[in-house]
Formats: sequence, structure tokens, C-alpha cells
Amino acid sequence: MPILKANERTQVTIELNGRECSGHAEPRMLLSDFLRHELGATGTHVGCEHGVCGACTVRVDGVATRSCLTLAVSAQGRRVDTVEGLSPGGGVMSVLQQAFHEHAGLQCGFCTPGILMSLSHYLELHPQASRDDLREVIGGHLCRCTGYTSILDAACAAAEQLRASAV
Repeated sequence: MPILKANERTQVTIELNGRECSGHAEPRMLLSDFLRHELGATGTHVGCEHGVCGACTVRVDGVATRSCLTLAVSAQGRRVDTVEGLSPGGGVMSVLQQAFHEHAGLQCGFCTPGILMSLSHYLELHPQASRDDLREVIGGHLCRCTGYTSILDAACAAAEQLRASAV
């Protein structure tokens, strides 16, 4: 990629939730801002802008990533999945989303997209995850509403259902 001036915009093309999307970004533009303001993927929330709260978590090439610490231009040509892409479509929620719904794993919902993206990544890699493992995953996210109990219950229920459907 050529060296760009600070205010020079360049086209960035990514595979967003399975579809090719393009927008323009300055070299300093964060992936979170690119997703929200250029591509309209507003499910990606921005909280602390320091990578601490986890609200901005997306998956880049399958790996949970803090989008507020990632430059948009670094996503060029890569697959980016956001909470909007978790659902299989047709108004059907993913197993994880359904578990959050059934176990009241959210209140205000601000932190929920990032938590769902981290958990989806972890459960894909570790389908046998224990309650303690899942507690560790959500420990990387800040939630001021739920006290984490319902989030953890939802994560455990989703893990159990995913294990049962894999048999």
C-alpha cells in the first residue's frame, strides 16, 4: 500500500458479513468508525476507544478483534464479521443470540454486540468450554447493567446447545 498523507482518503474494500463492501478511509481512521460511518454497520459500538471495554469487538478473519484499536486500512481485503452477521438470516437468531434472549443476558444492550462476537469466536474454537472458561472470556468486557450473571448463564446455555447439536 502506498504511503498516504494524514488527510488523504483511500478506498478500503472488505468482506463484511459475507458481502464485499467498500468505503473510504483516512490512514488514521479506526475500523470501528469505518464500519459505523462508512459502511453503516452500527451494531459495532464504541465505548472506551482504548480497547478496554470490548464493546467494539468484531471478528477479523475469524479472530475476535477490538475494532477501536485497528486501523480501517489494515482491514483491506480481509473478512470482517460484526454482530449483524451472527444471525443465519430470515429473522432467525443464532444459538448464542437466542440464549441471550432466553436468559436475559442483556439490559441496555450496549456491551452485548462485543460480548457476542467474543463468545462466538471462543465457542467456535472451544466447544467444550466450561463455565470458568466462559467467565474468563466475558471478563474482557465491561457491562454496567447486568452484573454478568445472566450473560454467563446465557453463554453456558449456548455452549451446551452447541455441544448437543454437534453430536
